[in-house]
Amino acid sequence: MSTDRNKRERFVELGEARVRKATQMLRLIGNLSNTSNYEYSQEDANKILSALDAEVRLLKAKFHAALARRAKDDFKLG
Repeated sequence: MSTDRNKRERFVELGEARVRKATQMLRLIGNLSNTSNYEYSQEDANKILSALDAEVRLLKAKFHAALARRAKDDFKLG
């Protein structure tokens, strides 16, 4: 049980830190949309958005796959 708690604590600690960093980086990427400071084309913006969208889709797939595996592993008779 202690090991499960440690895993949970590590997940929460790392999850919060990594999501915080990711959101900060997304805000910085969003700053690139300021046309007073930067010049870009619609194609440039689409490439950035497509790359980010692809990574978010992969992230979702990893979490869904892990949860699906765990649900299968929990099967017990009796």
